[in-house]
Amino acid sequence: MKISLVNSLEVDKKIVDEHKEKLEAMGHEFIVYNDNAKNDDELANRLEDTDIAIITNKPLSANVIDKAKNLEMIDVAFTGVDHIDLDAVKENGITLLNASGYSDDSVAELVIGLTIAVMRKFNENRENIFDGQNNNLMGETIGGKKFGIIGTGNIGIKLIKILQAFDCEILAYSRTEKDEVKDLGVKYVELDTLLEQSDIISLHIPNNKETKHFLGKEELDKIKENSILINCARGPVVDNDYLAKLLNEDKIRAGIDVFDMEPPLQSDYPLRNAKNVVLTNHVGFYTKEAMVNRAEIVFNNLYEYLDGNIINEINL
Repeated sequence: MKISLVNSLEVDKKIVDEHKEKLEAMGHEFIVYNDNAKNDDELANRLEDTDIAIITNKPLSANVIDKAKNLEMIDVAFTGVDHIDLDAVKENGITLLNASGYSDDSVAELVIGLTIAVMRKFNENRENIFDGQNNNLMGETIGGKKFGIIGTGNIGIKLIKILQAFDCEILAYSRTEKDEVKDLGVKYVELDTLLEQSDIISLHIPNNKETKHFLGKEELDKIKENSILINCARGPVVDNDYLAKLLNEDKIRAGIDVFDMEPPLQSDYPLRNAKNVVLTNHVGFYTKEAMVNRAEIVFNNLYEYLDGNIINEINL
C-alpha cells in the first residue's frame, strides 16, 4: 500500500524514520511530508494514488477527498474531525480513525492555566509592567469556588482529578452521566443549574451539528455576573459574538483557546478586541508530550488496520 504522512507530526525525526523503515520492510511505500500543503491542489497531489493518509488538524476538503480515488483510510492525528468534510468521507466509503486521548493532560492543564490567568489578571499585569498603568491587580484563588464542567469525557474527568487538589466544589453536566465521575464525589446537575451557580465554567464537548452554539444567547445570559467561561474545546460551541458583548459589558470574564476559525484571527473578530478575556492561540493540545502520544496512537492505528483490525474509528 501507499501510505502518505501529509503533515508533520512534530516529533523527533528518529520516530518517523523508525516507522518508515518498519513499513517499508513490510512491503509498503511510506511517503513523508515535513511541511503543510499550501493549498488544495498541492494537498490533492500529495494524496494522488495514496491508499492511507495520515493527517493532522489541517483542513481536508471534499474537493481533495473526491480526487483521492485510491484513498481507503484516513488516520487523523487529532481528536476532533470537524476540519474534515465528513460527508465526502462517507460518500467515498473511507474509513476514518482518530487519536482520541493523546492530549487529555495538555488540555486539562491549559484550562487551569487560563483560569489562573484570568483570576490573577495576567493581561492587566502586563499592562502595569510595561505601560505603567495603575491597574487593580488584586486576584482570586480557585479554592472555595464552584467549578462547573460541561462534558465529562476523558478530558473532563482528567480536569476533575486535577481540580480536586484545589479544594473547590465541582459541578458537572453531561448528556450521559458516568459512574466514574460520581465515584469521584462530583455531583451531576442540570445545565441551567451549572450555569447559574458556577464561578468558573469549562467546556469539554465536541463540535458537531448538535452542539453548534451549545452556549448561545439564552445560555450565556444565565451565567452569573463576574463568572469565568473557559473554552479549550471547540470555538463554534459558543456564540462568540454574544460572548464578546457580555465581556465588553463587564458581565462575565473568559479564557479562550479556540475560535470560530483557526488563528490568526481577523482584525474585526469580536473576541480579539474584547475586554475581560485571556486568549491563547489554539495550543491546548500542543505540548511535546502530546505530540509523542499522538504519534504512538496514529501508528498503532495504522498497524492494526494493516493487520485487518479497526480501532479508534469515527462512525459516520
